[in-house]
Amino acid sequence: MSNNNSILYLFDRPAEPAYVPKGEKKVAFDVPPNYLPERYRNVAVDVINRFADTTDSKIPIRQITLPDLSIPLRLGRREPFSLFIPSHRKMAARLIEIFMGMRTYDDFLSASVYCRDRVNTNMFIYALSVAILHRPDTKNLPIPPLSEVFPEKFMDGGVFSRAKEEANLVPAGSRQPIVIPKDYTASDLDEEHRVAYFREDLGINLHHWHWHLVYPFEAAREIVNKDRRGELFYYMHEQIMARYNLERFCNNLPRVKRLNNWQEPIPEGYFPKLDSLVASRTWPSRTAGATLKDINRPVDQIKLDIQLLMQWRDRIFNAIHEGAVKDTNDKRIELTESEGINILGNIVEASILSPNRNLYGDMHNMGHVAISFCHDPDHRYLESFGVMGDSSTAMRDPVFYRWHAFVDDIFQEHKNTLPPYTTQQIDYQGVQITDVQVVTPNQPTNVFSTFWQQSDVDLSRGLDFTPRGPILSRFTHLNHAPFNYRMAVNNQSSARMGTVRIFMAPDKDERGLPFTFREQRLLMIELDKFTVNLRPGNNIIERRSDESSVTIPFERTFRNLDENRPVGGDSLAQFNFCGCGWPQHMLIGKGSREGFPVTLFVMVSDINGDRITQNTETGCNDAASYCGIKDRLYPDKRSMGYPFDRPPRNGVDTLQQFLTGNMRLTSCTIRFNDTTVPPRNSGADSNSLTFS
Repeated sequence: MSNNNSILYLFDRPAEPAYVPKGEKKVAFDVPPNYLPERYRNVAVDVINRFADTTDSKIPIRQITLPDLSIPLRLGRREPFSLFIPSHRKMAARLIEIFMGMRTYDDFLSASVYCRDRVNTNMFIYALSVAILHRPDTKNLPIPPLSEVFPEKFMDGGVFSRAKEEANLVPAGSRQPIVIPKDYTASDLDEEHRVAYFREDLGINLHHWHWHLVYPFEAAREIVNKDRRGELFYYMHEQIMARYNLERFCNNLPRVKRLNNWQEPIPEGYFPKLDSLVASRTWPSRTAGATLKDINRPVDQIKLDIQLLMQWRDRIFNAIHEGAVKDTNDKRIELTESEGINILGNIVEASILSPNRNLYGDMHNMGHVAISFCHDPDHRYLESFGVMGDSSTAMRDPVFYRWHAFVDDIFQEHKNTLPPYTTQQIDYQGVQITDVQVVTPNQPTNVFSTFWQQSDVDLSRGLDFTPRGPILSRFTHLNHAPFNYRMAVNNQSSARMGTVRIFMAPDKDERGLPFTFREQRLLMIELDKFTVNLRPGNNIIERRSDESSVTIPFERTFRNLDENRPVGGDSLAQFNFCGCGWPQHMLIGKGSREGFPVTLFVMVSDINGDRITQNTETGCNDAASYCGIKDRLYPDKRSMGYPFDRPPRNGVDTLQQFLTGNMRLTSCTIRFNDTTVPPRNSGADSNSLTFS
């Protein structure tokens, strides 16, 4: 194991001082006395010696010229932190700049130890994570999942008093998991709660948080300016919307309604039941019928009129209709077929790559701000932002999907200006798919099987000032039985390569009517994408569901880094994935007891239009469709979402009419079994488990 992983101990119990022993190995940082915060300086020797008996080893910290923290220190150490708030993101960008600017790993570690007990705790963990992911000397280290560092962002706040009681009273080997109820944020009186299992899923929220770590919108240009990052912002969120709409159909709910009238009351309320352990506050709720108001909060340096959001929206739509945007020098930049969506993604989000932030504004981020402060827009009640103000909690709120349905509508407005794909652009001459089957053990052909699964997450890394040893929380979440795709492909030419693209979409709309192609293409969920070698004649292609190009393995969502981390070699390199990816357990929608009908679309596209020539063996490539590949180009030359990212050619009204010979549809069902499976490798007696 490399010797630069000691910095990961800084993620352990982030509100505890750096000199307190960390981890199960009781490692402490040998902090120079002048690194201690002012309040401890006069008693430095006593403070550090107090933990000498409980420390097994010490990590030496080199004295360096201390960085200027005047900008990051503008936010209190225990105040809530939000990347959507412009002043906060500028502070975080400065802290990232400090970390990235350290010449050696030892200097980076030293600066991090100095900053850790001074700057805002949430900002520190964010900036440290971004720096570790992007520094050459640490970029292969595994960032601990945020659910271990700040578990209070992912589970019922009532868990933590019980967890601390268990930790303080029960020896480490005898502790029982703290069971988290499946339904704790609302009752069945709220119809939106039918899809809370999706919105509040641990893996989904971790994915969203980690995606924004890998693709920050404000930092040094070399960190932000990744290949096709604006297009990826569009596509990743568009796929979230398609997946959420499928879940809604499975639960007899209509598609998400866009949040495009900002004067109307918002009928969806949300009461998160989350506590902030660092700030010692509960997360604010939003009652049903709340309205967006102008924000005037000097404490957060925010003054935002809803009218300004409207102006930004109108300017972006005007640019789409004109086919070009203007940069800061009033120069036209064409929104071309290949680059237009990438430019728009950076404008809408808005990242520092936006060609004109003054003109097109900060619409996506400030929309999050307006919603997250609608309960206290002028700070009269001294409340902070709601869950929409944090990328690790935003997806819990029903209004996140309404906001992003509006955001996606902007991108679709641009896509609708592009020429449809011709049959030549989507066909692969001489390649024909003759059969597609989904094979699930103990199920009929073309049936997916879903169920409830319990999984354990260790809270001990995030519970400050409690005895050591694992403290488990037990979640109940959706999961599916593993399955295989089996495809028969006829190649009427010599040996050649192709790209298999697999999508899924619901069969019928809310009223039980067949979709038009224009509607159904927006509901296509990418399940997998991979390259195949085609021999002349008939080919049988098999692919396991856990090989998907959109997901990360189950063990990376529910994991204990110290226990599961391989020792070295290729397995370590593979484990050291940046953590970005849709959770494997949510690859397939919930379905229904009677079996929810879906259409599986499979295509083999022409490798000559797909291929990006590069080495993809290194870096993180498990979930390349949604996350790209670390330090590489996006591994597909086509537009993201191809072939469903454009309106249809003339004469195509249905999905069936869209097909060319290299495509095939298969009717499938998703059958939900309302049973709960105990945790994998829990070591517990299944008869003693608590079922939700």
